[in-house]
Amino acid sequence: MKLGRASLALLLLAPCAVRAVEPISLGLALAGVLTGYISYPRLYCLFAECCGQKRSLSREALQKDLDNKLFGQHLAKKVILNAVSGFLSNPKPKKPLTLSLHGWTGTGKNFASKIIAENIYEGGLNSDYVHLFVATLHFPHASNVTLYKDQLQMWIRGNVSACARSIFIFDEMDKMHAGLIDAIKPFLDYYDVVDEVSYQKAIFIFLSNAGAERITDVALDFWKSGKQREEIKLRDMEHALAVSVFNNKNSGFWHSSLIDRNLIDYFVPFLPLEYKHLKMCIRVEMQSRGYEVDEDIISKVAEEMTFFPKEERVFSDKGCKTVFTKLDYYLDD
Repeated sequence: MKLGRASLALLLLAPCAVRAVEPISLGLALAGVLTGYISYPRLYCLFAECCGQKRSLSREALQKDLDNKLFGQHLAKKVILNAVSGFLSNPKPKKPLTLSLHGWTGTGKNFASKIIAENIYEGGLNSDYVHLFVATLHFPHASNVTLYKDQLQMWIRGNVSACARSIFIFDEMDKMHAGLIDAIKPFLDYYDVVDEVSYQKAIFIFLSNAGAERITDVALDFWKSGKQREEIKLRDMEHALAVSVFNNKNSGFWHSSLIDRNLIDYFVPFLPLEYKHLKMCIRVEMQSRGYEVDEDIISKVAEEMTFFPKEERVFSDKGCKTVFTKLDYYLDD
């Protein structure tokens, strides 16, 4: 019989007593307990993923992933590289790292969070220490906001208790009920410990379409002025982006204490993508599927996409989100 890594660990290590834990962390705690992680952590980590297993993040590897997989986002790449590598190299951070990624659909926000997770944990988004919350899925009903707040605090407390280097990703922040995210404010603040738990090594990433209009306005102004998009600096839009999100009644950050108390470390703008960036996405997708790169097919797929503003047709209105399904049509021929 073939044994998996966790099964082999069970045979090698002795069980320990079970402690009371929060619901979300129950699976993690049981896995650690049953395999004797507490007694034999190094041996256990040979056979199963461990919290903080990749403590020495490679700045070079992260930069390579960002350069090779994230297109048209010079601001996001620079902020993510410096913020994540700097935070992980700090043995005693004062607070958790909080990144808020903003931009239109298809500009790379989800992809960037995936790259971050993969460079910290081998399992990436599938790691036991990476937790994804989708607003419309996990918090659908406005009438249950009080319940959601309690659950959210309990889930985060339980998971950080199990692994200090936990990563929490909140998708669709623009669809989250206002006030809900403020429930985690104590965990993001400059406290050494909250209810006997330290959150200072955790990472919180927020993804949102809110503020995309402001980002587009700046990018379009640069284009109309004949400037390269790479000339855009973070200072050109970060403050205006934060104010825009804070005052957006359709955003989960509307009048949020997280912004009011300056607990978001970086508001990261994802610029709208141009025609040349779509071609980069298509080219990489063809290569990842094992196809020989065909520039004619790449151009045909890119030309099928729609662009805005209507007259100038500068930016893709869906980014790279649908180019992969469009590619299927041509690869089937």
